[in-house]
Amino acid sequence: MPRGPRLVVPGVALHVVQRGHDRRDCFQHETDYLVYLSSLRELSTQTQCALHAYCLMTNHVHLLLTPSSAQGCAVLMRNLGQRYVQYFNRRYQRRGTLWEGRYHSCLVDSAPYVIACYRYIERNPVRAGMVASAADYLWSSHKGNAGEANNKLLTPHPEYSALALNDASRHTAYQGLFAAADDPAFLAAIRDATNGGFAIVGEALKASLPANLQRRLERKQPGPRPAPTAQSVDLAAQMTLELGLRPRTS
Repeated sequence: MPRGPRLVVPGVALHVVQRGHDRRDCFQHETDYLVYLSSLRELSTQTQCALHAYCLMTNHVHLLLTPSSAQGCAVLMRNLGQRYVQYFNRRYQRRGTLWEGRYHSCLVDSAPYVIACYRYIERNPVRAGMVASAADYLWSSHKGNAGEANNKLLTPHPEYSALALNDASRHTAYQGLFAAADDPAFLAAIRDATNGGFAIVGEALKASLPANLQRRLERKQPGPRPAPTAQSVDLAAQMTLELGLRPRTS
């Protein structure tokens, strides 16, 4: 069954994951990471997608970005994926696809969820046992967000900027976020939402969205669908007539 359209709201952050085909490595040499990041910087500017955090693992990529348009992220990921595959295939004299397929994404909004997503992305190498701390991993945004390096790829998310009133205090506050252990509930929630194309957002955003988008924010609970009410049947009949799908009988 084909997947439906992705849930995207311009101006709201997206957590994006793209995996290598059959979980194979997408990066084999330091140059590979640099090429990917160079393309990411250029194309995120072209598509007006503000990049807040990232982590390039050996066989998959995590991004936290905010698109300014409904199609911005899709165009970015398509062009970035194609450009990098062409480079990778030339370098390693191979053919065919590199990526698993469509990237996965979920909406992320409100202070606790956005900041937790920053942390989730940059702690990936720690959870994988590759490094002892997020600051030890070269191919993530952590040093830039923690104030240990000048990373020109990054645009601060408003919730990141709200951590403190000045850069020095903000960097200290951000570093402090990484002292605590991961919250298993959030790990499960962000993975489920990203893989399913749902959302981890606050009540304010939920209430501001149209009903058709609100219904797609969370995974539906299993069970039979409720029986249609008389009101819903009448409404369906009215819409059918208005759309010209059935001739009037009178």
